[in-house]
Amino acid sequence: MTDTAKVLLPLSSVPLHTQLRELLRARILDGEYVPGNQMPSESELGSVFKVSRITVRQALGDLQKEGLIFKIHGKGTFVAKPKTYQNVSTLQGLAESMTGRGYEVINRLRSFRFIPADNLVAERLQIAEGEMVAQIKRVRLINREPISLEVTYLPKAIGERLENADLVTRDIFLILENDCGLSLGHADLAIDAVLADSDLTQALNVEAGSPIMRIERLTHSADGRPLDFEHLYYRGDAFQYRLRIDRQRGAPL
Repeated sequence: MTDTAKVLLPLSSVPLHTQLRELLRARILDGEYVPGNQMPSESELGSVFKVSRITVRQALGDLQKEGLIFKIHGKGTFVAKPKTYQNVSTLQGLAESMTGRGYEVINRLRSFRFIPADNLVAERLQIAEGEMVAQIKRVRLINREPISLEVTYLPKAIGERLENADLVTRDIFLILENDCGLSLGHADLAIDAVLADSDLTQALNVEAGSPIMRIERLTHSADGRPLDFEHLYYRGDAFQYRLRIDRQRGAPL
């Protein structure tokens, strides 16, 4: 690594910690520093790149904020595993979105049962409170690693048609369209964050209190009827939702 130290330019207008951050980021993204492996220590980086420990600490702090590295007290700094992501500019199921990019998506069915709709579920599905609905709980695994817990609510008549469906390898969206002949239209999403409770720690193999991204999604048929209400709980350390937002032109000043 000594040759690479020449890349840092002390007389540049770009601060040394920024130069070092960009160099280390490139090594991480290029795979030179392997996810899960330990990074060189602060003193080692300072010696190699001829910079102070404060400079190294600033660069590593920036990389940690970006989620590219993480620190374990008493053990050192490690390269983080890149997060998988789903682009939500179109309405797709997780497997539908991910398998096209080379990921393996399978599901672990935790439960399938019929329960009375509580106030929230009834309101979202536009049915009477207490009316029976199908509740499906699945853990979604990407490349054999648990990424999300999916809790789905469907009107009873639709749920009955899914009782014998392949819920281990298929998206519910595709089952609704291909097996039930229902045309999906649009979905309304709300995103917030929660801390992992005992159910989520068990389902997603995370520690209690870990950050979890929660998505509430209500999917409608092409004619506007609510069909599928879900709570999707994603591991905050392993998954991202990505979307593109365009600025509206011609807005009044």
